[in-house]
Amino acid sequence: MSIGHTLLGLLESGPRHGYDLKRAFDETFGHDRPLHYGQVYSTMSRLLKNGLVVVDGIEAGGGPERKRYAITDEGITDVQRWLATPEKPEPYLQSTLYTKVVLALLTHRDAADVLDTQRSEHLRSMRILTDRKRKGDLADQLICDHALFHLEADLRWLELTAARLDKLREAVTR
Repeated sequence: MSIGHTLLGLLESGPRHGYDLKRAFDETFGHDRPLHYGQVYSTMSRLLKNGLVVVDGIEAGGGPERKRYAITDEGITDVQRWLATPEKPEPYLQSTLYTKVVLALLTHRDAADVLDTQRSEHLRSMRILTDRKRKGDLADQLICDHALFHLEADLRWLELTAARLDKLREAVTR
């Protein structure tokens, strides 16, 4: 996820302080991985330097000054361009799991155990996500669906690989 573009998009509804941007980000996107304040302020400094935001006001208080940021026309254009650019699909052609299976075969360990352990972990994760999906709002449901679909694809790969272990063993131990 592009933190900079996400913060810019949140500014399109109106100027905000860094604290408000962090809170809006965490409520909308950061359920599992909230932003650190330092990440917000370093990102805002970069966006300011690049002309994508301006300081719309500064408030003095009991602590440090609070800057209110506003998105510029260039920032709006940058968000639009980012939204219109498709994300590159990740084909996972060199996955850690594949490496573990092959190394287990090369070192004469039980690759089926590697696959079984991973299958159990995937099923555990799927149970947690399904519970979260059932209890969550629409945003949580969509996020969980995305993760569940990827885990289902991984499970299919685990089953396919388990069925082909003998052939894979022959291919990698020649």
